[in-house]
Amino acid sequence: MAVHAVAHLNFRGEAREALEFYRSVFGGDIRITTYGDFGMPKDAPGADHVVFGQVVGENGFQVMAYDVPGGAAAAPVGETTRENGMTITTEKFFLPVDGDSVDEVGEFWKKLSEDATVIEPFGPSQWAPAFGMLRDRFGVTWILQVAG
Repeated sequence: MAVHAVAHLNFRGEAREALEFYRSVFGGDIRITTYGDFGMPKDAPGADHVVFGQVVGENGFQVMAYDVPGGAAAAPVGETTRENGMTITTEKFFLPVDGDSVDEVGEFWKKLSEDATVIEPFGPSQWAPAFGMLRDRFGVTWILQVAG
């Protein structure tokens, strides 16, 4: 199983939730650094917010999430946004997951597809014996395919 992407995600207030979700999908370890770790008094408002977090998956996949200060501030024009206008990611790419069998890829599809929007159903395609594309609960678009 090979995962050919490192995801850098910018959140406004939900980086910890996203990191926990991606850890549930890819396994591995989660590392979280808070504002408090950078010297903010632990009892100060916002000290326990995630400023940087990383999931290192069991298969080598990495996802990094950053909290962007500003709560519900509108995202800049042209950036991918959630329905409430908060920034989800500034990257303009699909995140692919490639596997050697339907079973390998299907495992990730099942986990990522919870509360997701299916863009293209998981099944045979002209590019691969099995292929699917979906936008997950955090607005990140994934391509899953079995090597041709």
